[in-house]
Amino acid sequence: MKLALFDLDHTLLPLDSDHAWGQFTTRLGWTDAATFTRRNDEFFAQYQAGALDIHDYVRFSTAAVRERGAQAAAAAHQQYMREVIEPHILPAALELVEQHRRAGDLLLIITATNEFVTRPIAHALGVAELLAVELARGPDGWYSGEIAGTPSFREGKVQRLEQWLAARGLGWDTVHTTFYSDSLNDLPLLEKANVPVATNPSPGLRALAQQRGWRILDLFETLA
Repeated sequence: MKLALFDLDHTLLPLDSDHAWGQFTTRLGWTDAATFTRRNDEFFAQYQAGALDIHDYVRFSTAAVRERGAQAAAAAHQQYMREVIEPHILPAALELVEQHRRAGDLLLIITATNEFVTRPIAHALGVAELLAVELARGPDGWYSGEIAGTPSFREGKVQRLEQWLAARGLGWDTVHTTFYSDSLNDLPLLEKANVPVATNPSPGLRALAQQRGWRILDLFETLA
């Protein structure tokens, strides 16, 4: 089986969907603008530096959703898709996905952003299989602020993919994987993939890809 694996933020999207969701809810008045923006930017900088505590970040990033409840959160996400995400679903990303679909590859998005934010985005990109940070639910059935299972972040992406493969009776030796990512945070999975592709890479990943001879794809400039 051939698998085409895609990171989401800054890979198939030219933005960070989690960071953008936080900015969006601030514009809705769900959070104090100055306080939230400062903390959101701090977490984003930690992510870029490879120093993010994913559990602390998920508690922070889901606080407004947890407070507002399921109905308000769903309505806000529909607006977020229309106003923020859909204008940034670009032809180059859709064509890359379609290239792999035409080749008969199984498509999967694997992202460190949580499932609430990303599932509608994956659907809009035409990718049915999604491995995202799963959110635990409390006794009331709504999100608790904690992560369920292994977060799909750094080494956790490898573990989550291994779990996904095992559930289908597959393993690394029975699949051929191509993985697209922009970030050094994804180095564990890039190193496991048969074909790692540094996509819109950060400076650090670009330098590493050049050193190792990995393909570099500046997706929003060219599909070459």
